[in-house]
Amino acid sequence: MSDLKLFVENIASADPKAYGVYPDSINTYNDGNAYAFMAEVDGVTKLIATCPCLGVKGERKDGYILCDLTHENAIALRNQFPFTAPRPVLREERSFGVGDRLGIACPGHIKVFEKYDAMPVFAQQSIRELDLTNRTYEDVLDCVTFAVFRDGFKRGFGADGDHLKRAQDVEYALGLGFSMITLDCSEHIVGGVDEMSEEKINAAYKADKTIEELYLGKKFDIGEGIELEFTMDELKKIVIIYGKAIDFAVEIYTKYFADGKFKADFEVSIDETATPTTPLQHFFVANELTRRGVKPATVAPRFCGEFQKGIDYIGDIAQFEKEMTVHSAIARFFGYKISVHSGSDKFSVFPIVGEKNRQVYHVKTAGTNWLEAMRVVAKVDPTLYRAIHKYALTAFDEATKYYHVTTDLTKIADVDTLTDEQLPELFNQNDARQLIHITYGLILNLKNEDGSFTFKDKLYKLWKDYEGEYSAALVNHIGRHLELLGCPKL
Repeated sequence: MSDLKLFVENIASADPKAYGVYPDSINTYNDGNAYAFMAEVDGVTKLIATCPCLGVKGERKDGYILCDLTHENAIALRNQFPFTAPRPVLREERSFGVGDRLGIACPGHIKVFEKYDAMPVFAQQSIRELDLTNRTYEDVLDCVTFAVFRDGFKRGFGADGDHLKRAQDVEYALGLGFSMITLDCSEHIVGGVDEMSEEKINAAYKADKTIEELYLGKKFDIGEGIELEFTMDELKKIVIIYGKAIDFAVEIYTKYFADGKFKADFEVSIDETATPTTPLQHFFVANELTRRGVKPATVAPRFCGEFQKGIDYIGDIAQFEKEMTVHSAIARFFGYKISVHSGSDKFSVFPIVGEKNRQVYHVKTAGTNWLEAMRVVAKVDPTLYRAIHKYALTAFDEATKYYHVTTDLTKIADVDTLTDEQLPELFNQNDARQLIHITYGLILNLKNEDGSFTFKDKLYKLWKDYEGEYSAALVNHIGRHLELLGCPKL
């Protein structure tokens, strides 16, 4: 164990690294008379404070307090050092979400956003992801707080309660200080309307004279040479599809955002559906939200083609470019940003997203960060990776209950036929990527007969031992996303 007492006595002149201290974590408080920093103590990361007025709890030593990385201590840091607490970032030109399912990716993410002029959303999880990883929003936010404190990242970051569907979940995230809520309206969106007969459409449509007078017989000029107009048939379908979703968004916004009680951004997500959002539908949703007093920071349409998890865009790129031209113009007209969900690895369309949105956008990634962690496993511990891969094959069908993919397991090479050096190459093949991508919860939660975890503890030890390799992989991989979006460098 490093002699932290000696370091504390000589903070101004001592070499932090010689004592296992993270140099960028050294901060003063109590009018400059006290220090807080993080250090490796017997292989465990600890928080050290030299004065109890920081409000942390830990073991009292001679001249300092040795603290575990607990929720209470994370709160103390956020109270004393504002840079460790999330803030709204969606009103910045460029923002980028990097969902970290493991709670260990933030050091790598920090290195990415020290290079690129986009505001990071370091804490970004859905309730589904929390359930599959047995985590809480407290844990998600605390991991980020400790990471930005440890590495001295002071540009600011956001925290996203992602894809929330219930008022109580919105309240839960906001109450913890999350600075962004993504409201998932999918359960209120009616599918299959394009396949309905005229008779069924007429039966489902509730005539609304106000809506009809607002939209029929008019051309909506949104600038940039783009005009939109509605036919009666189109209007009926749009009202059926999105009417209840708009009501839901208005209800949540009015309850939690309208009065400004919470310092948080509001995103409306209409992307979790099978049917793409046409530009005309997008305009209707945006216009109705605006008319009813909702001011979203971002809106996430369901774009044409397929945005499957962890692989590149599937679809007609020319059509995507044509529709993105209008989607982006609609967003500018109403004063919000386009949000691109399932943005992991959509390399072929990133240049279009960046160009058409004039470098004003929000993009979300999640599973690709987990995949980079597993690529490291394949590289440094082939035996462990082979066991995980084989288990994932057996768990795949169960995982498809949570994620829509078109994975063909027959296209994945048998790991027993691959050399150790070939295993990382599996992460360059779409079917293998999706296999590992969607089975993360089952992999992490698998237990032996004695109740111990089969893989989880081994994985976390490996990732701690190879933190540098994981961070480097994230810098390269997430950096590629930002490069192709055209994000300026700092």
